[in-house]
Amino acid sequence: MTRTLPERLAALVTALAAAVVVIVIAILPFLTPAWVSFEQGRTRAAALTGYTPAELNAATNAILHDLVIGPPDFAATVDGAPVLEERERDHMRDVRGVFAAFGLIAVAAAIALVVLSIGARRMGHPERAWAAIAAGMRGLIVVIVVAGVIAAVAFDAAFELFHQLFFPGGSYTFDPRTDRLVQLFPFDFWSETTIVVGVVIIVIAAILAVVAGRRARAGAAVNTAPAAIRPEPA
Repeated sequence: MTRTLPERLAALVTALAAAVVVIVIAILPFLTPAWVSFEQGRTRAAALTGYTPAELNAATNAILHDLVIGPPDFAATVDGAPVLEERERDHMRDVRGVFAAFGLIAVAAAIALVVLSIGARRMGHPERAWAAIAAGMRGLIVVIVVAGVIAAVAFDAAFELFHQLFFPGGSYTFDPRTDRLVQLFPFDFWSETTIVVGVVIIVIAAILAVVAGRRARAGAAVNTAPAAIRPEPA
């Protein structure tokens, strides 16, 4: 069946919105103290900072609180001494700004996904929304796999490019010998977390691609069946 330009645009927006929502869902667990503490243990953040485990957890949790909830003071202290220098706090405020922008995009994507799905259902073609979601998930898997291959062979360059795109030049370079921020969150912390986030995104997307694909095919079969044998709507 030939679709109109608005229908194609609706399908594209639905696919993109579904991908954004999945990325957000996959990232959220990795902003929790449980994951951060686990990964800091793997990357020996306590040894790098010289903090005790209790001090490390207190400092990290305070930073996470300011990042996710606010206000963005990032004024955590250990034994009365500030954990982060002003330049490090400025960078964390920049990070929070990026998070806030992505959060707004995620909210808009979720709203668009709901509105377009309801619209497709009211037009009598819910299978189109499901098909778009399945396509979005397949596209997301391809993007994550390609990004994973690039990161595997050039993670340093990819990490640098990410920061160049989202942060002012020079604001994100720190010395792991002296700067607490990169001692709390070492390079290996980010590389390992990125890998696990990518895997989670792929798993969620694969499951949704299968489910949405089946619903799309089932809906298409109903709509193409002769009227006499179509099931009555509930």
